Amino acid sequence: MPEAFIDALQWPAMAATLIASWMVGSQRKRKRNWGFWLFIVSNLLWLAWGWHTQAWALMVLQLGLFGLNLRGARKNDPDCGDADEQPQSPPRAADTHRGGTGRRPGAQPAAPNR
Repeated sequence: MPEAFIDALQWPAMAATLIASWMVGSQRKRKRNWGFWLFIVSNLLWLAWGWHTQAWALMVLQLGLFGLNLRGARKNDPDCGDADEQPQSPPRAADTHRGGTGRRPGAQPAAPNR
């Protein structure tokens, strides 16, 4: 490949990374999933550019991020159920402090009403 083409890969890689970052912050599952796939595209672009420029640390980082993005894409796949995610109920007021008493640590119990 022409050297100018490889040098220019850093720009679409950067743009894909920024757009993917914005997309994975979405509350809509489908948009989040597309964000992870766009991150994977950016990982591949950065790997190609890193190989050309001999940026070995960048390449190791992109390989690690590639694996994490595959995991994110799998866990956010809108067409699959979240088998490994259990729905969580909101915390109860009594569980918000240590000991489950509903009081702050060190606080004295309330005097009984008479």
